Amino acid sequence: MSTEVKITNNIKVPNKDWEALKLHFPHCFDKDGNFQLEKFKNNLSEKEINFSTESYGLDWLGKSYARILASDPATTLLKANETHNALPENANSENLLIKGDNLEVLKHLANAYYEQVKMIYIDPPYNTGSDGFVYNDDRKFTAKELQNLIGVDAEKAKRILDFTQSKSNSHSAWLTFMYPRLYIAKQLLKDDGVIFISIDDNEVAQLRLLMDEVFGEENFVGEIIWQTATDNNPSQIGIEHEYIICISKNISKQTEWEIESEKGNLIQEKYSLLKNELKNDIEKIQLELRKWIRLQNGLLAGVAHYSYVDEKGVFYPGNSSNTKPGGYLFDIIHPISKKKCKKPENGWRWPENTFLTAKENGNVWFGEDENSVPKIKKRLDTVFEKLKSYYYEDNRYSTAELKKLFENKKLFENPKSINLLKHLLKFITTSNDLILDFFAGSGTTGDAVMQLNAEDGGNRKFILVQLPEEIDKKKNKTAFDFVKDELKAEPTIFEITKERLLRTAKKINAGLDEKIEKLKKELPTEENQAEITQNSKLKTQNSFKIFETTPIWEDYDFEAEQFDATQTLFEIGKLSEDDIKALLTTWKTYDGIALTQDLENIDLGGYIASSGNSKLYLMNKGFTTENLKNLLEKIDADKKFEPKIIIAFGYHFESARLREISENIKSYSNKKKTEIDFITRY
Repeated sequence: MSTEVKITNNIKVPNKDWEALKLHFPHCFDKDGNFQLEKFKNNLSEKEINFSTESYGLDWLGKSYARILASDPATTLLKANETHNALPENANSENLLIKGDNLEVLKHLANAYYEQVKMIYIDPPYNTGSDGFVYNDDRKFTAKELQNLIGVDAEKAKRILDFTQSKSNSHSAWLTFMYPRLYIAKQLLKDDGVIFISIDDNEVAQLRLLMDEVFGEENFVGEIIWQTATDNNPSQIGIEHEYIICISKNISKQTEWEIESEKGNLIQEKYSLLKNELKNDIEKIQLELRKWIRLQNGLLAGVAHYSYVDEKGVFYPGNSSNTKPGGYLFDIIHPISKKKCKKPENGWRWPENTFLTAKENGNVWFGEDENSVPKIKKRLDTVFEKLKSYYYEDNRYSTAELKKLFENKKLFENPKSINLLKHLLKFITTSNDLILDFFAGSGTTGDAVMQLNAEDGGNRKFILVQLPEEIDKKKNKTAFDFVKDELKAEPTIFEITKERLLRTAKKINAGLDEKIEKLKKELPTEENQAEITQNSKLKTQNSFKIFETTPIWEDYDFEAEQFDATQTLFEIGKLSEDDIKALLTTWKTYDGIALTQDLENIDLGGYIASSGNSKLYLMNKGFTTENLKNLLEKIDADKKFEPKIIIAFGYHFESARLREISENIKSYSNKKKTEIDFITRY
């Protein structure tokens, strides 16, 4: 099959809901592709769905406009930082740092990373009035155009344009800014993925309603209170907390969020040491373990009661009494005295068969005689910690840590907490998950991912997006001078994000090198050789590739009804080699190929094509009949080469050459019996 398509200025977020409607209700669309709601309603009985005209929801000035922003095509291309990406440590990295407007970036990522992200964390503008948030929009609509586009009256269209073009920081402006970003972010989440959003009192109420709008009220998971040392309102109530809103993509797919308690692991480690030292003497082990727990001065709060020891390990006798009258009534015989044990006042908490099973497994604590109420043993190795709705950390710690990383220079105000991000990551992610932060700021999320991987041996990947926002020299001269003078770069926040990731990687790798050198000095065993290999592998994960958005070329116009070789829509001579590379990067991402996946160069008798994921890209000039012959022969002879789609950049091919390729691909019966589509793109 051969087709011509307009792609470059028509990259949109895929609308899977729309596609589902077309698949299951094709008869509800007219010949022009318009959805006929009344026909759809008539297909459903009142009992199946209630089309009530009254509902509860969030409305604001600019809501229709925000929906347009979510579905509008991207106005940029994606360009690789080839110098950085070619460095040996970055060449095979699966982490990404992308420079650009996050709305544009999200649109570019929508195909390649559709339902690939396990966890999103963002720290968007809080709209405090002093945090610098203003709504900026470079789209230029007239009131009449906007009126026709979103179906509002002239007065409302003018009011929308007033705030979108006048740097407003109203609630409506903030919601219009956030909606399209969250809408696309939802498409990127896995079915069991979650999003965490930091916010404070200024917009928390609006954010909750907005998340109900985008994700559905039923997918709200919870609200974490993060207590910090910040006092944002000293004249009235001292505000010393922020919120983290947690929403699930699909709460019915959500599993329990719990991790083994780190405090419990400390007790387990001490028990193992005592077990070896005291030769399995149960009484001595228990005595020494209790002494050690007391010396921890409360650091084991929540698990300190795990201080009992038997042949199977550490436990505590759990309360077996029912919480109120009406519990189970049955007799339990003491194994030594053979007498009936004392019963709890409200009866037993569990039925008799639960006790019998526990007894068979050695999990009932009887006490010295029948005068003690028997209890079921709670084993230390079953201790788990759940994600709680309250988290405390003095934010000054994070500021100090970042300052230390940058040699005592304070470059960033109120960076997010590394410990907080690691805390969330431990609960939500497993070792190979992808994490996204499209308000990267100082780069805390990437830092946390690298640190956690180094600690637990994981292979989590991150995508960070940061706008190249200019640093105000008057507000932060230290940061401005550092980027300009020391980094020799444009003074933007992006450069701080990048530098933090580089320094974090260097610091973590230095620590891993120390471990490796220490292990090399020990007697070689299978265990330490495996650990050396693991630490060496972990070092390769502390790197990232860089991409950025760049505007589509001026005058790159596709308004013609048909592509005609006699028309000159664009001066192709304007395009450099770098431009073609940017076009290829953009197209491959649109085609679902990850940004971190390099395309393979394919030599077709002197013409270099690019291949990946069963797609072959013909981007360069000079394709001849001889190159076509080489292509067809390679499809037959090369077992590993099996393109399903061949894509040609139309402006680099004469019409006759495009017809020749199309006709030969269509008529040629290759030995692999592969059906190949040929697409001409512009």
